[in-house]
This record gives sequence, C-alpha cells and structure tokens, in this order.
Amino acid sequence: MNDFILRVCIQAPGLLLGMVLHEYCHAYAALKFGDDTAKRQGRLTLNPAVHLSIFGSIVFPLLAAALGGMMFGWANPVPINGRNIKNYRKGMFWISFAGPLANIVLGLISALFYSILLTQVPSTFYLFSPLASMFEASVYINFILAFFNLIPFPPLDGSRMVSSLLSYENARKYEDLQKFGIFFIFVLWFTPVLTYLLSPAYMLARGSIGLFFKLIA
Repeated sequence: MNDFILRVCIQAPGLLLGMVLHEYCHAYAALKFGDDTAKRQGRLTLNPAVHLSIFGSIVFPLLAAALGGMMFGWANPVPINGRNIKNYRKGMFWISFAGPLANIVLGLISALFYSILLTQVPSTFYLFSPLASMFEASVYINFILAFFNLIPFPPLDGSRMVSSLLSYENARKYEDLQKFGIFFIFVLWFTPVLTYLLSPAYMLARGSIGLFFKLIA
C-alpha cells in the first residue's frame, strides 16, 4: 500500500497536467481554425474538473499504479465540429496534432527542470528526492502520452491526422475502424506490441534528459 501511494504521488502530477494540457491545446487549436465548439462548451480552460473522466482519468490510472506500472490515462475528448473548420485538411491535422505536441513540449520542459534539479540543487535539499522523481516521471509519462495518441488507429489523434490527408471516401472507411477502437487499445495495453510502438517515446525521454543534463552540467 505504501508503494502504491508513493507511486501515485510521484506520477499523478505529470499525468494530470499532461491530460489537461492535451485537451486544452486541442480546444485552442480548434478555435484558431474557426471552430468555437469546445470554447462554447467550456473546454478552453486548464481547470481539470472540466476535462477529466471518471474511468479514463481516475480509475484506469489508479489501476495501472496498483499493478505496479506507470500511470496512464485519458480525458474526455474535446468536441470538434468539422463544418466550422477553415481549410479543413490543414485545420484538422493541426487540431489533432496539438494534443500530442503539447505532451512533447511538457515532456521537454520536465526534462529541463529535472536536469536543473540534478545539476544545480544540492542533494541535501529536503525536497530533492520527491521533486526529482516527479520530474522524471513527468518526462516519461508525457512522451508516452504523445506517442500513444499518435498511433494511427481511430479514435486516437494519429488517426485523425492521417484521415485529414485522405479523400472523403477513404477517410470515412478509415474512420469506420473506430468501432474497434476500445478493443484495439486494450489489446495494445495488455500485450508486448505496445512496448515496441512506444519505444521511440522511451528513447526520446532518455535522450532529452541526457541532452539537457550535458548542456546544463
């Protein structure tokens, strides 16, 4: 139980911020491309209560922590009305990419602060250990969130990016795969396939920490 509580305390901040910023950036990009649906529904905010879902944002992450793994989850998707989007192909691509891009940026910022902490703050500082663990967890969690969402299978963001490049007919056929989306995600999560798909996320997380460490040390 103590390990579980410690794992939640260390990983929850990075995951929570990552999920909220992910959805906020979807809403912000949509507004910039002419669709104010998310704004009108109160989703253009960093208030976690507006974005989080009971299962995806609380139950599933806690289950992952209880099983001894890294916490992972998702928030309620931001509503998008494609009819309002200016330059639909370009708009939908960047609206879809905005969420994963936010996680990549947050992962890089976390790596920067982690490196600053390790190189500039004495290890005797009373919050050194918990802060180091939180920043490191945030790096990995946000890169994983980004690359997981970039998997090109509906309803993940990567599929919408691909769909924006297809013809209308092919896009509709491609999006029909969404009915298998939940099954696909759970198969990925509980099989070794996900480890291979997310290997670039782990590589970039380690690489960004190493790069900032060398630049700052």
